[in-house]
Amino acid sequence: MFDLALLTASFVTFFVVIDPIGVAPIFGALTEGSTAAHRRAMAIKSVAIATAVLVGFAYGGEWLLGALHISLDAFRAAGGVLLFLIALDMIFEKRTERREERADKMAHEDESIPGTNEDISVFPMAIPMLAGPGAIASIMLFMSGNGDTVMGQAAIFAGLGANLLACLVIFLAVGPLMKLMGETLAAMITRILGVILAALAAQFIFDGISGALLGG
Repeated sequence: MFDLALLTASFVTFFVVIDPIGVAPIFGALTEGSTAAHRRAMAIKSVAIATAVLVGFAYGGEWLLGALHISLDAFRAAGGVLLFLIALDMIFEKRTERREERADKMAHEDESIPGTNEDISVFPMAIPMLAGPGAIASIMLFMSGNGDTVMGQAAIFAGLGANLLACLVIFLAVGPLMKLMGETLAAMITRILGVILAALAAQFIFDGISGALLGG
């Protein structure tokens, strides 16, 4: 029998750790200046990669981390460091500068190739924004406690799938909203999101360190 309580718990948990609404503006900021086709491709690709990563960790994550002697706390801290680097790029507009330099360089080489279409699907969108330490830890915990039956796995993946589908739908709608803002407002929001990302990254690092110390 399908476990509705497990489905609800799975959906709520993944909604909190993935945060589709909170991640959407970050996707919009990172793809600002990209073509509509590229933004759509990044949305689909990032969600697809995140799905593959989470499903992979659901079935083999515990074995893999154990074999490598890596704790979830260490994984969480590493994800925080990577996220902090992205936050610095957003705050100081290093990403924008790289895009402009790449655009100028490619314009001289081939005018048909857009220079602002940077691939952000794998990093940072799929990892660690969607399939981050929290989501990976959650899927591993759910599978270890309730993944011994087919119906249990179905409930867990239904909750996860609903959140990833929500991410895809919201990502596809972000582009038109970003165009309405204009360059000045978009730049301001990018910097604000960069500060928030830096704080989130610091929290990941602190949680990883504190978890390792308390666990030790």
